[in-house]
Amino acid sequence: MAPAEQLRRAVACVAILNLAYFGVELSVALRIGSVSLLADSADFFEDAAVNLLIFAALGWSARARARAGMAMAGVLLIPALAFLWTLYRKLADPAAPDALQLGLTGTGALVVNLGCAFLLARHRTQAGSLTKAAFLSARNDAYANLAIIAAGLATARWPSIWPDVVVGLGVAAMNLDAAREVWTAAREEHTEAPRA
Repeated sequence: MAPAEQLRRAVACVAILNLAYFGVELSVALRIGSVSLLADSADFFEDAAVNLLIFAALGWSARARARAGMAMAGVLLIPALAFLWTLYRKLADPAAPDALQLGLTGTGALVVNLGCAFLLARHRTQAGSLTKAAFLSARNDAYANLAIIAAGLATARWPSIWPDVVVGLGVAAMNLDAAREVWTAAREEHTEAPRA
């Protein structure tokens, strides 16, 4: 199978996995009032969108893919904005989320993200900034999921909103850094690509 076809299959699989777990994590986040899970669920939705865009953009020119990469840098900011909104709501009504559901949902997210990162790792340099965006997002999400699991453990020991809030801040910061990296890579590709 050609490398481009292998990449198409990988990003299609990753998009489906992310979209499915977005629904799971969003429903749990809303039920238990978790800031970090809500921010992470927005991140799963963003990952699904990035991978669907990669699937569609593989036949595009290098300049068009670079422009799409720059747009994806903006999409990577969505989870940070979702976090700010949920943080505002959480501070207005401070109640600790259910620690067990927080930890179990974070564990499920970790399994999904590790699977996605594994699927994308060998393709991360293939389609320029787009596949770099997808790989960085899956990798960062796995780190965020470990932090969500730790927040669940901390909340079980010391019931408080703060472990959840601190992890949410971390998820937002990682997404801002990934957006910066993707923007930089896409700008370089756009500059170096021949004009059509």
